[in-house]
Amino acid sequence: MIHYQLRCAGSHEFDGWFKDSENFERQAKRGLIVCPTCASTKVDRALMAPRLRKKGRVIDHDPQPEAPPVPALVEPTKLQSTAGMIPDQVRAVLHKLRAEVEKNCDYVGNEFASEARKIHHGEAEPRGIYGESTEEEAEALADDGIDVARIPWLPRADS
Repeated sequence: MIHYQLRCAGSHEFDGWFKDSENFERQAKRGLIVCPTCASTKVDRALMAPRLRKKGRVIDHDPQPEAPPVPALVEPTKLQSTAGMIPDQVRAVLHKLRAEVEKNCDYVGNEFASEARKIHHGEAEPRGIYGESTEEEAEALADDGIDVARIPWLPRADS
């Protein structure tokens, strides 16, 4: 497996794991790699800091932050009106994503921005959350260095 730092046409960066570089190239050419932030399929490899081995140890020249960011999710984007236009494989992945978020994260409703701030400032227990926020609240969170992401939110498969 090979790990790449990826960047979309909108300059959003994210990670990707591929069998090999040919596999990445093939998927990128076919538009199968999708930015999790803006859904762009124009994705290229971004510059990455090297990982060097020294006497059995890996030296990471891109040190990780002391505490990982809170895995918070901003208001799920409603795709109900376009659900019929989404390919079946993508729809299946989005349904699985929704199920995992609902299973592993706390729903905080309209208090999303407030709760994300509390978690970020150590005033609330670190955990994954999801809920709703306005565009302005989401932008303010990002401006304050609080990692959030929008996810496409399809209606439940069983409804």
